[in-house]
Amino acid sequence: MKSILFCGGGSAGHVVPNLAVMRELRFTHKLFYMGTGGIESRLIAKEGYPFFPVECPKLVRAFTLENLKIPFRLRKAKQSALKILKEIRPDLVFSKGGYASYPAVWAAAKLKIPVLTHESDLSPGLCTKLIAKKCEAVLTSFPETAEKFQNGVYVGSPVRREVLSGDRARARKKFSLPPDAKVLLVFGGGSGSRALNEAVNSNLARLLEHFSVLHITGDGERSVKRAGKNVYFSTPFEGDMGSAYAAADLVLSRAGSNTLFEILSLKKKAVLVPLARASRGDQVQNAAYFASRGLVKVLSEEALSSLYETLVSADEDPALEAALKASDIGSGTPNIVGFIKKTLGEGQFAGGERL
Repeated sequence: MKSILFCGGGSAGHVVPNLAVMRELRFTHKLFYMGTGGIESRLIAKEGYPFFPVECPKLVRAFTLENLKIPFRLRKAKQSALKILKEIRPDLVFSKGGYASYPAVWAAAKLKIPVLTHESDLSPGLCTKLIAKKCEAVLTSFPETAEKFQNGVYVGSPVRREVLSGDRARARKKFSLPPDAKVLLVFGGGSGSRALNEAVNSNLARLLEHFSVLHITGDGERSVKRAGKNVYFSTPFEGDMGSAYAAADLVLSRAGSNTLFEILSLKKKAVLVPLARASRGDQVQNAAYFASRGLVKVLSEEALSSLYETLVSADEDPALEAALKASDIGSGTPNIVGFIKKTLGEGQFAGGERL
């Protein structure tokens, strides 16, 4: 049985796509994970995979004296990763990007272990740019991104199988939502979003005239409130996103690549509020890409005062519905698994497969 070391972390956006792929390989391959002691250590522990912590420094995109420590901390991280890879000797390293991936990829290249990486965003991240030449291939969610690398291969985005298999009737019952209501699903990412939460709360009375609302807040307590024929169900966290999506007719969210491809794979109408600050602009680019193709509606954070009108307009937009129905966007997980097996000498990669 061949072994694969997965790496990537610092945020759920790097770990959750890895888990989508790992769950398809867990019975046929021996799997390991390397990352920081952050969110990846908690998520991987729940899955039961062997986890190897390596604390890699993160570049802060502003002047700070902490950046001066990076060369020394990075050297220590690389040596730790090299020691671990010498011990477990995986047949392949699969990187999902982010600063936490770099030590494992560097060590793999040093030991001549083949490496694959996957880039989620339209615009490649810093880590992808740094490791691209060390990889057998740079797999991408967007076809245009693959064209930026000599070894780029467009495969689509990994989507968890369970996200695609929710049951609408059971989901409505689970969240105490009326079976015949229009349902708005709101979430802001791994820890919620203060801006989205505040906008929804300030518009809640009007929203409940048009929708029942399933609101994943990121904090607070679970609650159920009734307003006429509609319901407001709030929860700080929801592990069963397949049911959350299945219950929804319309989604309000940030524009992280993983979320975008989940929404589009499920052909859900969506209004996206990209995170513009505290990021490199990837969410703005991702959202604009699909908005230009008529597949989503985009609302800037500065324009949240028109949230209610934008949501109602999106819900009643026949062109948006038609574009989603015609779209062939789906999960890239089978393509990624196929490319991994090809790299391991276990089969051929045809491409074009979808869950």
